[in-house]
Amino acid sequence: MILPQILVMDIDGTLTDGRIYMGPGGEVFKAFDIKDGLGIHDLLPRNGITPVIITGRASEIVERRAGELGITHLYQGVRDKAACLREIAVGLGIPLTQVACIGDDLNDLPMMELCSLKGCPADAVDEVRGLCDYVCKAPGGRGAVREFIEWLIQQNGEE
Repeated sequence: MILPQILVMDIDGTLTDGRIYMGPGGEVFKAFDIKDGLGIHDLLPRNGITPVIITGRASEIVERRAGELGITHLYQGVRDKAACLREIAVGLGIPLTQVACIGDDLNDLPMMELCSLKGCPADAVDEVRGLCDYVCKAPGGRGAVREFIEWLIQQNGEE
């Protein structure tokens, strides 16, 4: 297997546990796993994989975290994730056969179906789990993205 050139990630339920903490002024915080962060910031670039976030919600918190991790391809408030992914692939000149994706819920399915390699957290919905090449042992927001990154890299090393 050849490593993908892009890893597309969802946020809520994938890079976070899916909980949204809200106060009177709106969203207050989200929790991210440091192991996911190291995988995105260090392991992906070292292996020539570009991290991309496509998420249905928009959040300053996500923008800040993406900046910390060096993610320059951040798409928030996306209703049609599949169309967004197609545009990204065309813009970067990368075929969808070179795209991996990790997501957790029904709104991720159309995007995931376009990708050559698909992963999900352990607590993803059944429809997503049934589509995936790799179902993580870790739940969303608890190292699932790091686990999928390591699986991608390991698969490349085995061939």
